[in-house]
Amino acid sequence: MSDLHAINEAINKRAGRKLFTSLFIALVLLAIIFTSMALLPVAFALVVALAFAISIHELVGAYRGSGIYPPGLLLIISGLSLYAVAWWWGSEGVLAALPVVAIINLIWLLKKGPGEYAARASASLLSILYLGLLPSFIFLLARDSDGFALISVLVILVGVNDTFAYIAGVLLGRHKMAPLLSPKKSWEGFFGGLVATAIASATAFHYLLERSWWIGALMGVVGVLAATFGDLIESALKRDFGIKDMSSFLPGHGGMLDRLDSATVTAPALWIFLEVTRTLV
Repeated sequence: MSDLHAINEAINKRAGRKLFTSLFIALVLLAIIFTSMALLPVAFALVVALAFAISIHELVGAYRGSGIYPPGLLLIISGLSLYAVAWWWGSEGVLAALPVVAIINLIWLLKKGPGEYAARASASLLSILYLGLLPSFIFLLARDSDGFALISVLVILVGVNDTFAYIAGVLLGRHKMAPLLSPKKSWEGFFGGLVATAIASATAFHYLLERSWWIGALMGVVGVLAATFGDLIESALKRDFGIKDMSSFLPGHGGMLDRLDSATVTAPALWIFLEVTRTLV
């Protein structure tokens, strides 16, 4: 038992997180995602909306910790509005609602006067784009007639990459990928996740979407790039804020945004990829 504990501690130290706690939380989240999407898609939409509302709250808290004060409640309402529009009216609705939401936020900030207006406005617009617009693509995928399969593909892309990049990084990681942004991320982990995700995506596209395996493999590559950059974007924000995690909301994972950073960028990548390749078998 002591040997097992020592091995677990060594893995935790090398990977930068608690392995078994992290796995348990991940399994719980997966159960919630698939159960809600299978039984009642609107419940899935509500769960995802709540998760990203928490993420917005975390990002606003990080901003405020660094001395910038964007309007927290208004940003949460803005994000929820974009999610609702995406769910009920699709991509055209999001395109119409985005400038309206942005303008409302810019006008609202005027009431505090010119002091640090640029900083507050920039923080607000980044929050709207990053945690309002990008997550709305999850709702666009889920509202599709083949929504369960599309969300399943999204989960596979993010989950397989995260899992195998983690394993390859722990076992083989030697060369740092972005030491200034994410010290634990290695090129060995990146390529381990890339190979596994390409295979898993090819399989998912063939069996879930009835598309050619090579299109799925290509999406796997795109998905890994999107997930990796999603993780690095959030890491850059955290380094700028001078924090390790966005919060301690999820044991073993940090904040909600720490868990959703990859999906935030992968969802629009998947939606755009499907639109571009729609005419391909």
